[in-house]
Amino acid sequence: MRTLAEYLRITPGLDTADTERLHLLVEDWHLLADLGFSDLVLWVAHEGGWIAAAHTRPITGPMVFVEDVVGQKAHVVFGDLVDRAARDGASEHVRERGQDLIHERARPVRRGGRMIGILSIHDQLDSGRPQTRLEENYGAMSDELFAMAADGTWPAPASPSGGRHGAPRVGDGVMRLDAGGTVEYASPNALSAVRRLGHQGPIEGEVLVQVIGNLPGQAGNLDEGVALVAMGRAAWRADVEVGGAALAMRAVPLVRQRARHGAIVVVRDVSELRRRGSEVMTKDQTIREIHHRVKNNLQTVAALLRLQSRRVPDGSAKEALAEAVRRVGVIAMIYEALSTGFAEALDFDDVAVRGLQAIVEVASTGGAIDTRVTGSFGMVRAEDATAVGLILSELVQNAVEHGIPEGGSVHVDAQRTVEEDGVDILRVTVVDDGAGLPTGFRPSRAGLGTRIVTSMVHDLGGQIRWTDAEPRGTRVRFSVRLRGVEV
Repeated sequence: MRTLAEYLRITPGLDTADTERLHLLVEDWHLLADLGFSDLVLWVAHEGGWIAAAHTRPITGPMVFVEDVVGQKAHVVFGDLVDRAARDGASEHVRERGQDLIHERARPVRRGGRMIGILSIHDQLDSGRPQTRLEENYGAMSDELFAMAADGTWPAPASPSGGRHGAPRVGDGVMRLDAGGTVEYASPNALSAVRRLGHQGPIEGEVLVQVIGNLPGQAGNLDEGVALVAMGRAAWRADVEVGGAALAMRAVPLVRQRARHGAIVVVRDVSELRRRGSEVMTKDQTIREIHHRVKNNLQTVAALLRLQSRRVPDGSAKEALAEAVRRVGVIAMIYEALSTGFAEALDFDDVAVRGLQAIVEVASTGGAIDTRVTGSFGMVRAEDATAVGLILSELVQNAVEHGIPEGGSVHVDAQRTVEEDGVDILRVTVVDDGAGLPTGFRPSRAGLGTRIVTSMVHDLGGQIRWTDAEPRGTRVRFSVRLRGVEV
């Protein structure tokens, strides 16, 4: 099945602005569907006729079409409904479908006076009972939006889409305002949402901006954005918070013959969403603070080890303490990176470059050393970052101290792949252009640093191998299995 974008791309006569107009309509047409308890279909020109390019259903009432009609030709299902709308500017009929009566209307969608599509509305007629007050008001508001959609005044180009998380929908609560901002109708859910803020008494017959401004606990003057939305003067969104309650509001000005004569205001009680969001933020801040404190504690440990090394006369002991300081410093650097953001993963490319530079500065004893990092480590979870950081640190330290003590180059290359079985693999190569591996080199009999590297690689379910590089130097390749990072 083709997407709306694909249908619009092959529709003749549509320019970029036309396409954007139709996308904007489809992004926001749930408002019309919910108010009209109707299925909506957007038709575009196709091979001398009309084809359904998009379809939506209401969440406030029963759907008309169980099967998606996207991709169907208009005349196959709806007869001449769409053709008559294109020819006459509007069309309407009632057709039987089994025991149901389906009320169907269609109008052209225009931009700059040009017809760029057809919008049809389909709802079930229920002649067995009188309409409720809610249904009457919803129907009147849907009729106004349908007319505005046809003449191009809704949705407004700058209006925020209602599809974002937490955005109010018709089922959450809806109000109809007159031109002066007085509430002519408020759904039961809208009344409950406003009362949650502390308002007592009715809403209908009251000026909404005054109701919001006089809420108990409302401090100071209303924000300008809140006032514009509450008056229905701008197609915009605003939030009101009083105490522990929060209300999201969205206004849709109603326009007839280029004059605003009222507005629809959709509201949603978002108190619980705000509370949960605050809890998540508090948790993230706590985790970040923990990382910051771990980093500070590690730096304190490193400082104590430095002090101790100054009191140790033996050269090998001083060297061992210096190695410990470096390893603690690598871990501290990783926790410093974790403490600067809210995520439980970090961009390891930055850590690798900083770590490589720091190790070269400390370990270099001879000539100039050229360092280079290629490829990408990607995002690495905190649980894996410390081990990967220590492995890389030990390998670069060995390359600088033993491979190129008098100067040379160190090249680190990282490649991240996801295997067919879904396993996330990191492959890293560290190459120097020094003297190469010593004769009879065996990792199991090497120094503490090499044994640390081997142990950590195995802990990550990986492998490591030391070989001579060409034309000279040492190449170390290791691969490890990483935990997946949520995006």
